[in-house]
Amino acid sequence: MYKQLVVIKVGTNVMTNKDNRIVRPVLNNLVQQIAELYERGIITILVSSGSVIAGKEVLGKAKIKDKTQRRQVYSAIGQPRMMRHYYNIFNDYGMKCAQVLPTKRDFNPGVHRDNMINCLVGLLSEGVIPIANEDDAVSVSMSMFSDNDELATLLAQLMKADKLIMMTDIDGLYDGHPDKKDSKVINKVEPKEDLDKYIEEGNKQEGEGRGGMGSKLNYAQKAAAANIPSFIVNGKRENVLLDIIEGKNVGTEVSKTE
Repeated sequence: MYKQLVVIKVGTNVMTNKDNRIVRPVLNNLVQQIAELYERGIITILVSSGSVIAGKEVLGKAKIKDKTQRRQVYSAIGQPRMMRHYYNIFNDYGMKCAQVLPTKRDFNPGVHRDNMINCLVGLLSEGVIPIANEDDAVSVSMSMFSDNDELATLLAQLMKADKLIMMTDIDGLYDGHPDKKDSKVINKVEPKEDLDKYIEEGNKQEGEGRGGMGSKLNYAQKAAAANIPSFIVNGKRENVLLDIIEGKNVGTEVSKTE
């Protein structure tokens, strides 16, 4: 059995380049670290975005006018492509992965929730890494997560994870605009701290992911309030997951002060 369970969320902006194309070496680096953690007795649930971008790469610009339907189509095409990437890379490291596609309703108390817990417990007990993403093909506004930050947080709470790690494309929460030279990363925040003054949301293109820094902090604070220390880190930084596990000072930690 494993000593620790960590939920890792990787956003679209981590795995894509400036042309919005998926960068396989980034996925390889992520899986390499997950394999290293596994060797240390730490197992992972991976929450991975990317299906919409992956579908867009295949289909090109869809003729579908309705934005929700277009997203569903991109996601339905892109999800198996993402899983093929992951399946092959995990296989290279001698590991197995599995796909889990929940909707928000699956977290309501009842048989769906129980089945999901049962499935995840079974996968983890066999050393298989569950890869979760919102089931965009069937999710519509009423049953959608606000973004995968919410899905990762709900999974962390559901499975009583030891840590929640959210990977983005900047080094954490800054005390000013991230592009300004004098801005510094805030290393630690409390679950109840008011962080509005630090947050500026940018404009995102279709497929680039729905969650910004405000969303990440909101959900990280919710997880931390439930005694799950949470981290917002740069997913493109080398060995960032291993650094967190080893207690090094990276990114922004959201947790209760002892």
